[in-house]
Amino acid sequence: MKVLLDTCTFLWLAGGRRELPQRAAALFQSQDNEVFLSAASAWEIAIKHAMGKLPLPVAPQALLVEERERLGVDSLAIDEESALHVARLPSLHRDPFDRLLIAQALVHGLTILTPDPLISQYPARVVW
Repeated sequence: MKVLLDTCTFLWLAGGRRELPQRAAALFQSQDNEVFLSAASAWEIAIKHAMGKLPLPVAPQALLVEERERLGVDSLAIDEESALHVARLPSLHRDPFDRLLIAQALVHGLTILTPDPLISQYPARVVW
């Protein structure tokens, strides 16, 4: 299975601040699954850190690379098809970063690991 981490899920895993629910943890830890972090999450982290809304122990550039490698998470680029698919989504959620994650999940057949109940309103597969 291909799994996409929501930004907050990645930050929780990176900071060791919160355990995932059993089902989400099993998907994340399974060697049979490919786990991704979208460039949209990197963009969100960089923007929120620069605005002072997301304090981090190190610069976002270092945190993302180090933690992705430590956690065994691959990077997922933002592709044109996913970016355009955002326009086809119903307006259930206004967060542009989450909307792009949803579009990427739909276009690429990914399961999103997220606690966000708004994301589960879309036809993307969500686990938490």
